[in-house]
Amino acid sequence: MIPTPALVVERSILDHNIATIGATLPGAKLRPHVKAFKCTALAQRLADAGHRNFTCATVREVEGMAAAGLGEDLLLANEVLDREQLRRLAAVEASVTLAVDSSEGVARAAAAGIRSVLIDVDVGLPRCGCPPEEAGRIADEARAAGMSVRGVMGYEGHLMMVMDRSERVSKVEHSMSKLLRAADDVGGELISGGGTGTYDTNTWANEIQAGTFLLGDTQYATLDLPFRQAIHLECSILAINPRGWIVANAGLKALGMDRGDPSWADGEVMFCSDEHTTLRPREGVGVELDQRIRLDPAHLDPTVAKHEEMWLVDGDEIVERLSVDIRHW
Repeated sequence: MIPTPALVVERSILDHNIATIGATLPGAKLRPHVKAFKCTALAQRLADAGHRNFTCATVREVEGMAAAGLGEDLLLANEVLDREQLRRLAAVEASVTLAVDSSEGVARAAAAGIRSVLIDVDVGLPRCGCPPEEAGRIADEARAAGMSVRGVMGYEGHLMMVMDRSERVSKVEHSMSKLLRAADDVGGELISGGGTGTYDTNTWANEIQAGTFLLGDTQYATLDLPFRQAIHLECSILAINPRGWIVANAGLKALGMDRGDPSWADGEVMFCSDEHTTLRPREGVGVELDQRIRLDPAHLDPTVAKHEEMWLVDGDEIVERLSVDIRHW
């Protein structure tokens, strides 16, 4: 029996999500972002479906993917300036490309022995990325330092949750116009961007870095996307109060809470504490002590990062224990 609290993944829905995104983004058009699920066994399922190029967010993810034999084409889509981390990255036995957005980033990457870079461009999200007009110069510096420049990337993360589809398309087009201008100056074969929220509306990038589509969360479930919720937090009822609420044995330490409370199909989530979630069942919903229930997380990535394992299930049958083996930095 699965010990609670634990993350469970429905196999049939996982397979549905992989097949669904593959119909729109076959093969290398999808560069799955492993930060969403941090599990090489799930990455292998994507590779088996033809998606063999991956996006990573940390050096640890790159190292783990390479060790699992999934290092054919790894993009670390994040700036790395720490010299020790750069040396670790350069030592990975895999094909690794690093995102850079500054002259200092180029210099440090070259000094550490990084051989391939992508120029990270600011396309409207106030995070990393150089101004589009600086991209060509940074690319020239990288080539002068002996590195291969594969192209550009730009993440329109600020547009993932635009609810109206026509508005989303228009805003993504405007955002990607900045990336295309930079691509003209930089050269290279890759124009990388996108995510689950724009996987089918960003038609300007030639590869999409989606990740949440695989398992889902309640935030993305509010959009007009064809993916289904595959992952749940299974927990047990610890207490039933005569005033109408119940308490489950999972809380803040098991859930990413930055996008709000989890959801419960059979009632209301009142609040989460460190190790508990207080719930109010809908009228007519019966509950018992030690009964198992499932909560749906609001934000997948930090929820998975709190766990050492997930359980692949087919209804009540345990199919496989999945190690969350590429956690940490």
